[in-house]
Amino acid sequence: MGLRNYFKIRPLVVILLVCAFSVGSHALAQEPADSTAASNTAATTEEVAQADSGSTVAAGEPLVSTDIDTTKLSWTGGGPDAPKPPADHSAEYKAFWYYFLLFFLFCVFLGIVGKALRLYELTKEVQGKKTAINWNRIQGMIFAIALVVGIYGAYWSYTVQGPMSVTPSASKHGQTLDLMFTVTLVITTIVFVLTHILLFGFSYIYAGSSKRKAYYYPHNNTVERIWTIVPAVVLAGLVLFGFFTWRSITEVSEDARKAAISLEVTGEQFSWNVRYAGDDNLLGLRNYKLTTPTNGLGIDFTDSKSWDDKMSTDIVLPVNKAVRVTVNSKDILHSFYIPDFKAQINAVPGMTTSFQFTPTKTTAQVRAERNEPEYDYILLCAKICGSGHYNMQKKVIVVSEAEYKEWLAKQTLYYSDDVKKKMQTASANEAAADNKIALNK
Repeated sequence: MGLRNYFKIRPLVVILLVCAFSVGSHALAQEPADSTAASNTAATTEEVAQADSGSTVAAGEPLVSTDIDTTKLSWTGGGPDAPKPPADHSAEYKAFWYYFLLFFLFCVFLGIVGKALRLYELTKEVQGKKTAINWNRIQGMIFAIALVVGIYGAYWSYTVQGPMSVTPSASKHGQTLDLMFTVTLVITTIVFVLTHILLFGFSYIYAGSSKRKAYYYPHNNTVERIWTIVPAVVLAGLVLFGFFTWRSITEVSEDARKAAISLEVTGEQFSWNVRYAGDDNLLGLRNYKLTTPTNGLGIDFTDSKSWDDKMSTDIVLPVNKAVRVTVNSKDILHSFYIPDFKAQINAVPGMTTSFQFTPTKTTAQVRAERNEPEYDYILLCAKICGSGHYNMQKKVIVVSEAEYKEWLAKQTLYYSDDVKKKMQTASANEAAADNKIALNK
């Protein structure tokens, strides 16, 4: 009676689940379409409203230009300071439960198939007949199919996902890193394919059978030497390759340092500050105690090397010319990172770090190669440094040496006349305050 009830209840539950799945899948498919249509309607309405409001601007009235599009920062159309509404994750949740239900029903289907096959076997045993299902052979076939599907999946991942995750470097040392990555990838791929062919192929060829007896083979010194020595030699070669590559990147000779263009990048929440060395190619000294609203980087202007240092909003570099970047931080840990150059080093408060590299492709060349007319190199922060971490981006432009020199000549001196006046005023006020204190004593 219990067994009969068991087989009566199970199909009923499965039927109910299938019905729920059918109704739920239809509803889930309908709701995203409705939400998309609603969002398109709202976007169209907003564009019309903006067009109407824009038409009321006087013909001669100047337009305000800002570096940041505040309409993209606003949450409700009320500006960047408008209150942020609660996030709506309903679409994500619906998609999750849709696939969860799909997976659950697939598991139920497999369970039903398994129970049916088991019932078939038990029926054959009760009748005294030999079962026709060879589970060892079936599992061997499953392993063979998994091998083919898995190898194809790896191939698909390499050909489709690979170009999206790894791009050719646009720096001299980056090309060596690309070679190191390629060599490692080729070796590991060969090992991956061979070991999986042996693993899954063994399960298929030597599936359990009543016609042969398994051979007990517990030990072989030659095989153990091979699988110990060969990986050790290969890994040692890869480690040495990486070691000497890293040394060539970090240990730069003194002459090469002096010949490289010198600039400083200072990170703070949430921006990068860029300072170029002047004609002497030497950066002036800094002291955090000298930091003021006027002198945000704390540059020591008593050091004559700082008088010709220049400011810049972007980073402009000449192609095929070594560049040495001095990296600092004003507040917390940041990380100087230009993906296309394979250049990364941490910006540590109270500590100066540096990285030297040579760009090999101009921005125009990369745009032509990628067929992306608006593509730019970007300096990013590789440390999650706070709520505005995403905003720590700065454009990096690589041009010819002649264009670079022309651009640098137009940049503003950090020690400008305005800075001189403000510092003189601040110094005079400080001296007056000291005199007042002295008189009061």
